[in-house]
Amino acid sequence: MQPDLKKRAFALAGVAGALALGGFLTACTTQPTASSTQPGAPAPADASMVTGGDQPPPAPREFRAAWVSTVANIDWPSKQNLTAAQQQAEALAILDRAKALNLNAIVLQVRPSADAIYASKIEPWSEYLSGAQGKAPQPWYDPLKFWVTEAHARGIELHAWFNPFRARHDGARSPAAPNHITNANPAAVKRYGRFMWMDPAEEAASKQTLDVILDVVRRYDIDGVHIDDYFYPYPIEATPAEVAGNAAALDGKTGKAELDFPDQPAWDRYVASGGKLDRASWRRDNVNRLIENIYNGIRREKSWVRFGISPFGLGRPDRRPPGITGFSQYDKLYADAELWLQNGWLDYFTPQLYWPIAQPGQAYDVLLDYWISQNTKGRHMWPGLFTSRIGAPTKDYQPEEVLQQISVTRARPAASGHVHFSMAALMQNRKGISDQLRATRYTGPALVPATPWLGGDAPGTPLVAAERRKNALQLKLKAGKANALYAIWARHGNEWRFAVAPASRVDWTIPDDDKLGAADAVFVSAVDRLGVEGARVQVWNKS
Repeated sequence: MQPDLKKRAFALAGVAGALALGGFLTACTTQPTASSTQPGAPAPADASMVTGGDQPPPAPREFRAAWVSTVANIDWPSKQNLTAAQQQAEALAILDRAKALNLNAIVLQVRPSADAIYASKIEPWSEYLSGAQGKAPQPWYDPLKFWVTEAHARGIELHAWFNPFRARHDGARSPAAPNHITNANPAAVKRYGRFMWMDPAEEAASKQTLDVILDVVRRYDIDGVHIDDYFYPYPIEATPAEVAGNAAALDGKTGKAELDFPDQPAWDRYVASGGKLDRASWRRDNVNRLIENIYNGIRREKSWVRFGISPFGLGRPDRRPPGITGFSQYDKLYADAELWLQNGWLDYFTPQLYWPIAQPGQAYDVLLDYWISQNTKGRHMWPGLFTSRIGAPTKDYQPEEVLQQISVTRARPAASGHVHFSMAALMQNRKGISDQLRATRYTGPALVPATPWLGGDAPGTPLVAAERRKNALQLKLKAGKANALYAIWARHGNEWRFAVAPASRVDWTIPDDDKLGAADAVFVSAVDRLGVEGARVQVWNKS
């Protein structure tokens, strides 16, 4: 089993008064009602149509996201050296597909290898944009600002995904830019096989990663910070020469000679300073301190930006359920994911559960239940699905596997979403997976689950006016304080239908239904950046 499957995933391919708007019926025919969707309240994940009732039901809630990888041009841009217009067209196509599929978040890789797909004074432009590290897109634009603006215009969250320690990918084609860390601070970087790796034990390396993340949090209107499974590097097998030179550590479980990470200078300094931890615990502590610092740093900068981690999907060997076997990130990547979860150093946890339900040693449902059991702080549990396995040359999934994994996840109230790796599979509609998701799992939109531990104050009430025009009801919308989205319920006959609109929208149309006719009741509420829904206002009543 290859532990880093994700990165090898087939890159080949308030109502305060009426709003008078000439001739419109006022939105304020009734007083606001308390929201029936309080933070954390359960609601069907895909209840976009609900039958009966005078009041709308709770809004459906589920985190539905996809990773968009920039490394090796897996997802975006499709190749290097595209013009700015071509890159933007591809980004819009991805966002339009996400919107059409009723996804509500994109996790965009903004730092693939100590580089940037945005304008940075700390690290160089990524070669995956222009073909040469340090070269900006032509004509110049800021891709991350573009992605954030266009995602929010569609009511989609944008989470910025950072690789914390990789300095040079083994597939890099251009020389490192002068301001790349391998040149600017070579002592903080170590060669490990074909990779260059920022040493987690070197204070300068961890500080740069933290500085980069907080710089993005300050300067961009992102909704989340996301880091992946690369902490210390995945081990590689040592060559015979390295074994002979005692440069390898023999793994007692596999019997293979693994190349040890070359952090001897930092280890020697630690021991000389009186450090008491053993080497493995010391390495884990290096990572732990960065995780805690990222979480606390984000909290100081912007209270609404959530922090998510996507670790390898298998937990500590000494805690695993019976029958679960395989690679130990705890022992090999020095990633104590259980500790981060139990200390609440994150807002959402996305373990990479990249195995089928029926695979005993790594069964999807068993692993999901394990991570839920470790989630003592009640953080969001949004597992990663290996959707790009569909159509793979070997060990490929049928679409039904992904559909069933979504159903398994929905059957667990403590798991309230999922993330697809990666967007390429959904763009290509491999074996019809996108069609099937839209038809059977994402039949309507959903709000992202609320994050009450970061704030629970309800947003201000929007002002809404409604008017009948031809075969539709036209809404005029004006956002209140802290409005990020509008949640819109319309009743046609005995069916309630749900929609979501960004708070930037001024106009919204509710067309008549061919069979059930015009909407006879409409309610609108505001949702803030943390998913908290405010008071619902009845803006239309046909009677």
